[in-house]
Amino acid sequence: MISQMVKLENGYTSCYCCAALFLLLLLLSWHWSRNKKTGDGIPPGNGGLPFVGETLQFMAAINSTKGVYEFVRLRHLWHGSCFKTNLFGETHVFVSSTDSAKAILNNEGGRFSKRYIKSISELLGHHSLLCADHHHHKLIRGRLLTLFSTDALSSFVQMFDVLVLEAMSTWPCGPVLLIQHEAFKLACKAMCKMLISMENGYELVIMQKSIAHLCEAMLALPLRLPWTRFSNGLQARKTIMEILEKEISERRSGIRRTNEKVDFLQQLIEEDDDNKLNDEEIKDNILTMMIAGQDTIANAMTWMVKFVDENQEVLNTLKKEQLQIEKNGRTRRDNLTLEDLNEMQYASKVVTEALRMASVVQWLPRVALQDCEIQGFKIKKGWNVDIDAKFIHFDPTIYNDPHVFNPSRFADEFKPYSFLAFGMGGRTCLGKNMARAMMLVFLHRLITTYKWKVIDSDSSIQKWALFSKLKSGCPVRLTSLKQHSN
Repeated sequence: MISQMVKLENGYTSCYCCAALFLLLLLLSWHWSRNKKTGDGIPPGNGGLPFVGETLQFMAAINSTKGVYEFVRLRHLWHGSCFKTNLFGETHVFVSSTDSAKAILNNEGGRFSKRYIKSISELLGHHSLLCADHHHHKLIRGRLLTLFSTDALSSFVQMFDVLVLEAMSTWPCGPVLLIQHEAFKLACKAMCKMLISMENGYELVIMQKSIAHLCEAMLALPLRLPWTRFSNGLQARKTIMEILEKEISERRSGIRRTNEKVDFLQQLIEEDDDNKLNDEEIKDNILTMMIAGQDTIANAMTWMVKFVDENQEVLNTLKKEQLQIEKNGRTRRDNLTLEDLNEMQYASKVVTEALRMASVVQWLPRVALQDCEIQGFKIKKGWNVDIDAKFIHFDPTIYNDPHVFNPSRFADEFKPYSFLAFGMGGRTCLGKNMARAMMLVFLHRLITTYKWKVIDSDSSIQKWALFSKLKSGCPVRLTSLKQHSN
């Protein structure tokens, strides 16, 4: 009995020694790579562990309430405004000056192209406007650009205003309401109606859930094993593709709902020139527009409500402007128009400041197509170069008191390439005017219909969120302005 216990103990001791030796080797490797001198003008940074680089630290940040940007923030503290790391087996360089943003986003000399990490590109689709190479992007953008005309925007504003009024009429006063949840439902409904004329029914619910699952998988390890987050994201994409395939098939067969305005999908199908998009390109880009319109805008709306609630002076100025616009007579009798939005000068500054501080899209990914130099450092062909929009948005040399919510800072023109909420250059977000319009309509109706109070000021980030998303959901209590005045 005693001899068996001794053998067992010796076995455990051997296991412990092996584990300790393995950890020691990992620590030595990490210490070596962390202190390795880059030399030759290469950006400073930690190569991380062999093979995996700093992917584990990156995933740990995603799975924390500080959010994925915490990974970037810490490395700025350690290495400076430009640093190099290794993620998912590839070299990434984060750059954070307006000059480097200008050089990259202007794509001077064709030195850069767009490239997302594998998980994002597979979930969005290789024909997506966000993932296409330079030549393909130019062709797709040209086909989609006509969908975002002034006339289309004017029509969309009135349609979205109807949806906002319908939604807000059901919001209860007194009980807790999650602004983020309501904003997501509203934005998804608006996108689905504009893109494919879907606004009610079972398929809309499925679409909302599928888009949410897909977004949660965008930063996951690209493992196709069952029950993994990435596998669930691929299944969500498959569900969305099946809905879109059915819609396209019915339209090509002449099966359409009657009395229906021509939507984005119909316009893309009816194109008859040689450069029209094929069905795969149409589906990938409808999906891309759905995600951009739902996830990013809904998050921006949520942060905006939080920021305004925390700044009473801003709220008072905003109320004065919006109530005056309402008194002009149009907005009570009819829906908001593009002309109404153009009168919202202070509200427009509030939207811009909310987009700056929220920095929902935290960096803009590119890939170097040739050896070049950025911020005084050498960049090698094939390296990923990520423009750190959030760092620029909070740079005290660009914005005074950058952590203070101050819409008036945008009374004057801001420094070029210092505001990157919608990107810049040839890949500037096609829907930026639509996004601003949605935020203005939402803000106007909220201000003129309710008083509200955010009851949880926590700024923690929801785990696995690609875009900055409040963990709390921004819970509020509403008071009807009509009841309040009575």
